[in-house]
Amino acid sequence: VLDRYGPDVHKKGSFAFNCLVARRLLERGTRFVQLMHAGWDQHSNLYSQLEIQCRDTEGPSAALVQDLKDRGLLEDTLVAWGGEFGRTPRLNTDARGPGRDHWSQAFSLTMGGGGIKTGVVLGATDKHAAEVTERPVSVEDYAATVYHTLGMQPKKVYRTLDGRPTESLPEGRVIPELV
Repeated sequence: VLDRYGPDVHKKGSFAFNCLVARRLLERGTRFVQLMHAGWDQHSNLYSQLEIQCRDTEGPSAALVQDLKDRGLLEDTLVAWGGEFGRTPRLNTDARGPGRDHWSQAFSLTMGGGGIKTGVVLGATDKHAAEVTERPVSVEDYAATVYHTLGMQPKKVYRTLDGRPTESLPEGRVIPELV
């Protein structure tokens, strides 16, 4: 099992190590685990950095999902992978080497486990990955789907300490193709 996570699994603080710790926490009943990979942005030096970052995350991410499945935890565990932005469809001209900057018009997110339908690809962009051309999904829709999958009510109204009503997610709808 450790070999699946890769050679960095014993290196405390590595993404592989953190994936293994996440699985162990989930096995013991932890209800929410967030993993982060520092430095995923490639605003410069895209070619040298991307290969390293993919190597450091691809294997451990796949191992985590497989490990959860093998242990019967995947059906009850939502695994979501995404970033805070998409990336520009064209390289910049940074002096340190070309890179890609933030791009909010189009980006990718993945979800699995937790009752999410498998094998669904939703939406499409133009040939430059610049603009959404099919089935746009908003961040609010994504959040509503996460809430739903976690058993939370996206439209539930909570009361502040002074009694004001506050909707948990004022906008967004559950993505029906995924649930």
